[in-house]
Amino acid sequence: MKRRRAPRGSGEQLREEILDATTELLLETGRAKAVSIRLVAHRVGVTPPSIYLHFADKDALLDAVCARYFEKLDEEMQQLGADQPSMIDVLRAQGLAYIRFALKHPELYRIAMMVEGGPGSDVDRALNTSAFVHMRTAVEALISEGTYPPGDATTLALELWTVAHGIASMLISRPYLPWGDAEAFGDRVLRSMSCGHIVSGWIGADVPPEEGISMLKGMLDGQQYRG
Repeated sequence: MKRRRAPRGSGEQLREEILDATTELLLETGRAKAVSIRLVAHRVGVTPPSIYLHFADKDALLDAVCARYFEKLDEEMQQLGADQPSMIDVLRAQGLAYIRFALKHPELYRIAMMVEGGPGSDVDRALNTSAFVHMRTAVEALISEGTYPPGDATTLALELWTVAHGIASMLISRPYLPWGDAEAFGDRVLRSMSCGHIVSGWIGADVPPEEGISMLKGMLDGQQYRG
């Protein structure tokens, strides 16, 4: 069915229809390779050249689809963060929200985050102005209140993002491994990572593991003795 010519000034509406159609095809097929410019054009009811007026190629189209998808993560992270009793819980909740979001639509996450990327992509811009900003803000607050030791908040936030991404990627690419409850697994790993920085602040980030264990045991023994 031929699409009726859009009125003047409705280019943005057509762009959104193209993104909607591409998202639908990705979710229906579950594979990026199954989606083509021709199929998207047919779904929207336009010719392929009309798609190229908005997107340079298929990669640019998929990048825009995934970026729009990640924009929704911003709202979820803000909502979850508002309901937490402390900043360390906010950080854990943000990481867990990221994992949940990835698992909702694994094919979109795989396209966006599990293939080689490049600086300046739509996906990176979306994440750098939403998910990463929230994580870094939480880390900055933890440093300010003395829960986390002094350090570069950007680096610490990247560590959390890396852990959350690693969990999500493994759950998506290796669902057959004995994870148990996926959300509980992710929460345990995030809790370990979040609390690990607190412990590092107590004993010193550069202390060797064996020495650190001895120091922690000494702290616990001292508390028991005083008790």
